[in-house]
Amino acid sequence: MLKHLQFHLFCVISLLILTSSSGFVQAKVVEPSETLLEPIATESTGRSLLIEEVTTTWCPTCAEIDPYLMGVADSHGSRIAMVAYHPSDGLDGFQPPAAQHRINRLGIIHGDSIPSPTFFVEGKNPRSGTEAWVDVQRDILDLELTRQSTSTLRFDVVQNGDEITARMLAFVPSNGELNKTQLTFLVIEHQKVVPDGITNPGEMHRDRVLVATAECRLNTSTIEVSVGLLRTQAPLGCEQDFEITFTAKEEFSILLVHENTEDAITNHNASLGTYGTVEFAYRSRDIPESWSPTPLILLLATAAGVAAILPRKDKAKEKSAPIILEAEE
Repeated sequence: MLKHLQFHLFCVISLLILTSSSGFVQAKVVEPSETLLEPIATESTGRSLLIEEVTTTWCPTCAEIDPYLMGVADSHGSRIAMVAYHPSDGLDGFQPPAAQHRINRLGIIHGDSIPSPTFFVEGKNPRSGTEAWVDVQRDILDLELTRQSTSTLRFDVVQNGDEITARMLAFVPSNGELNKTQLTFLVIEHQKVVPDGITNPGEMHRDRVLVATAECRLNTSTIEVSVGLLRTQAPLGCEQDFEITFTAKEEFSILLVHENTEDAITNHNASLGTYGTVEFAYRSRDIPESWSPTPLILLLATAAGVAAILPRKDKAKEKSAPIILEAEE
């Protein structure tokens, strides 16, 4: 009971620290009450850290963590961009081919057996289990301190009937090795309903579910991968007009990522990390931009500290208790 209380308090505190320490700078977020009939563009940036999670709808630990991560995803600002991969394992309720493609990409470095839930911050240090978010938070802070520069990315989004189109607007790379990198669109569905008739220990929906992706190689300006999309094109090249179109969803996010190709990762020992990531989100926000979490952080931090101390006191009593040995006859 106490262990679960500590975990829940830590999740909330981590969420609040993320939002407060970033000045609560928002990524481009559009409320679903607004229309996309005119193109809406992201900011010209790429500094978001990519956080990937391998998860399943049947996993009890995933079901416990997921509601807290929904809050993080709603409140992270532009510091992080989160995406969840549901594998093609025959049991998961979604199993989108795009997700398995990304899991295979992670497997180049981390192997084929990735348990759920497992988190990767910029493709590094797989963190698994209920308490994984403690280490994830530490990885985020460490990378923010050491990251020198990022590629600049910008795209816009527009709706035409029941179709959504995202189109590249600007790209300024942070590195010169374009021959081994690609631009990748990731389409994420929010509040995706879990189908009936499957094992589901959690709520009736999951958040941040990857449903589609496309990859455009910069050295050849060719679209090598297109999964879960209606159309993709880049007639003038990846850097100028890389474009994807997918069926409209009630709430969604689109990530544009500059990263290494799978060939480069496999053959040249390249990193799974990104050179830059930018997000456009079409979803509801639970926390307003003007909200300040500082007082609540202090209150919850105090509560978590008390909860963490209690077990130590018990152990101290056990250690200080006298040890009575029976005399030998």
